[in-house]
Amino acid sequence: MIRRLLTAVLALLLTGINATAATLGAQTDGHVYFWNGVAIFGILGTTNLTLLDIAKRLDPGGKVDTIVEMLSQTNEILADMQWKEGNLSTGERTTVRTGLPSVFWRLLNAGVATSKSTSAQIDEMTGMLEAYSQVDVDLAKLGGNEAAVRLSEARAFFESMNQEFASTLFYGTASAPEEFIGLAARYSALTGAGNSANVIGAGGTGSTDNTSIYLVAWDPETICGIYPKASKAGISHDDMGTVLIQNAGGVTGALMTAFVDHWQWKCGIALKDWRYVVRICNIDVSDLSLSTAADLLYYMADAEERIPSGLGRRAFYCNRTIKRYLRHQMKAAVGAGGGLTFDNVAGRRVMVFGETPVRTTDALLNTEDVVS
Repeated sequence: MIRRLLTAVLALLLTGINATAATLGAQTDGHVYFWNGVAIFGILGTTNLTLLDIAKRLDPGGKVDTIVEMLSQTNEILADMQWKEGNLSTGERTTVRTGLPSVFWRLLNAGVATSKSTSAQIDEMTGMLEAYSQVDVDLAKLGGNEAAVRLSEARAFFESMNQEFASTLFYGTASAPEEFIGLAARYSALTGAGNSANVIGAGGTGSTDNTSIYLVAWDPETICGIYPKASKAGISHDDMGTVLIQNAGGVTGALMTAFVDHWQWKCGIALKDWRYVVRICNIDVSDLSLSTAADLLYYMADAEERIPSGLGRRAFYCNRTIKRYLRHQMKAAVGAGGGLTFDNVAGRRVMVFGETPVRTTDALLNTEDVVS
C-alpha cells in the first residue's frame, strides 16, 4: 500500500517525464534514478533523505524496515574506555612527574644536600565531532512513519560518529587541529623518544602494508577518555524541529521545510602515564601467510611485561586481519602447550591472551607506514 502511495505521489510530482524510457534500477545520469518505472531525482541525495532512500527502508508491510548496517564496523575499544570530566573547558590539564629527587646515605655528623622532584604540565585538548541531518517534512510524514524514518537516520549518525571517533583515537594528528591527537602519533618512534620503550617493532619493512596491535590499561590515572568541564559525556542530540531551509537543493531562493537534528560529541583522550600503553607496530600484513610471518604471540607477551602492574583494566586491540592470524598461530601454540584461550567476559565469549582480553577494532588499518 505504502509503496503504491509513494509511486502515485512521485508520478504526480514528475508529470511529463517520459516514463517509458525508465528501466527498473537504471540510472540515466548523475541525478535521475528509476524506481518501479518512475523517475526519482537524486540532486539532494548526497545530503538529504530522498524518496528512494525511504523506499529502500520500507518492509513489505509498508513500515520502516530494520536496517542491517552493511558499513557497520566493530570497535570494541569504545566499550572498554573509561571516561572522566576534564578540569578545563577545552579538555584536561595533567601534571606529569618528569624527575625524582636525589636521596643520599648520611654519616654521623655529616649533612646531605637538599633536592626536589621535577614535573611538567600537559594540556590535553578535546575536539567537537558534529553533524546535522535534515529530512523534508512531507517526505518524513508519507505513510505516517515520521518517527521511524527519523530514528532510522539517527542510527546511521550514531554509527558514523563512533567510527570517526575510533579512527581519530588511533590516527588523529596535530596537523588536523580540529581533532585530538591519537595513539599512533604519540607512539611513533622505536628509538629516541621518551616512550620508545613501549613501541615494539615486529620486523615489517614494507612501506605501506603494515598494521599495529595496541595494549592499553584503561584508568583515569593512566589513560582515559575525556570531555570538557561542565559539558555532557557522550553524543548529545538536539531536535531542532521544523526549520525553513533556504536555497534548498542548491537552488538560489528555493525554500523547503525540514526536520533538522543536530548531533555533537565533545571528546578526546588524556594520557597521564605513557607506560600504560604499548604499541606493537610494523606488522607486515603481506607476510602473515608466509613462514616469515611475525610471531604475534611473542610480541604480545613482550608487550604485557612492559606495562607496570597494579593500575588499569588491560585489553589488546587489533583489526580483523590480525585476529584471524592470531587464531592460526594459536593452533600451533596450543599444540605446544600455550597460546590463546577463550573466556566468558560479561556474558560474551572473548579471545584471551593470558588474562588479557583481545578485542577487535576495525579502525586499525592495514596500510600504516613503517615506524622507525
